[in-house]
Amino acid sequence: MTVTAPSSSSPLALTSGQLPRFIEPALLVGVAVVVAIIQLLLGGFALATWLILSAVLYLIAIGVGSSIVENRRKAVDRVVRGLVTVAFLLAVAPLISTLWTVVSKGLAVVNWNFVTQVGGTAFNPDTLEVVATAGAWQAITGTLIITGIAALISVPIGVLAAVYLVEYAQPNNPLRRAITFLVDVMTGIPSIVAGLFAFSLFSLVVGPKAFSGFSASIALCVLMIPIVIRSTEEMLRLVPADLREASLALGVPRSATIIKVVLRTAASGIITGVVLAVARVVGETAPIFIAASFTDNFNANPFEGPMQTLPVMAYPAYSFPGQDIDASQANAWGAAFLLVVLVVIFNLIARIVAAVFAPKAR
Repeated sequence: MTVTAPSSSSPLALTSGQLPRFIEPALLVGVAVVVAIIQLLLGGFALATWLILSAVLYLIAIGVGSSIVENRRKAVDRVVRGLVTVAFLLAVAPLISTLWTVVSKGLAVVNWNFVTQVGGTAFNPDTLEVVATAGAWQAITGTLIITGIAALISVPIGVLAAVYLVEYAQPNNPLRRAITFLVDVMTGIPSIVAGLFAFSLFSLVVGPKAFSGFSASIALCVLMIPIVIRSTEEMLRLVPADLREASLALGVPRSATIIKVVLRTAASGIITGVVLAVARVVGETAPIFIAASFTDNFNANPFEGPMQTLPVMAYPAYSFPGQDIDASQANAWGAAFLLVVLVVIFNLIARIVAAVFAPKAR
């Protein structure tokens, strides 16, 4: 048997029939430049049209080029990767646009005085004008109080309900099925329905003037409890059964096993789910607007009178501005920026807690 050695002039089998590594970014830049030049020559440049045409022409060019130089399988792979990248950019573009708009307009308004002073409108008898004062202290206080009360009520109920579903209830238990069904229904309930429920409940108990921060907290509880139950339930199911069996085999009571073994092992995921649930409801507008109404006055008593929150402050200030439209819209963008900062802080807390309380970290 004779073996023919490949000649030095022939291309290697592993490197032949392949496009260069830099072909994809280079082709994308080239197509984008060509489309931009064509648009400018035709008399106008539209950003949306430029992006769409560049993406479509790039996918066609990379598919045809890969089919000619490589093979059909690699061509399909490159086209599909391009489609996935385009889908990712389409999903991220609204988020980046929203953040850029809120940050750029909010930073021009937010300062130490805006955060620490109470905003509102006042009548100036000397000039006979309504003067608007920029400030969000009453909204920040109301947001923290209402969200804090909702968390204090929702977290114990949600965690204990999840412990019952995972640790005590049998799969065919009718009560377990009923709780699971109700949690699924509550997860998809519109937020405005929660606000109507809380307002109706307190109207029956207190009377027609039932606006209060506590009423808004109850509305947020309706939204938080199913999220806490679901996240805690999933974290408890991830705890290995060997840990439970080892603890029970040593004679430890079941309640102590759940508290000292199961909950401690799943503490990272539970706390993360709770913090994310708080971040989810802190930006709700409709239930708080219905249950707590809004006010420009500072009110730190959640059991009496309307309370202001950041999302409710932003909504009427932007949708129904006063005489000074620029000042009202500035207050709205400032409140939106502070709300984004709160959500980012809550998410960072969730990340830090997940890293600190993780079993491997301990």
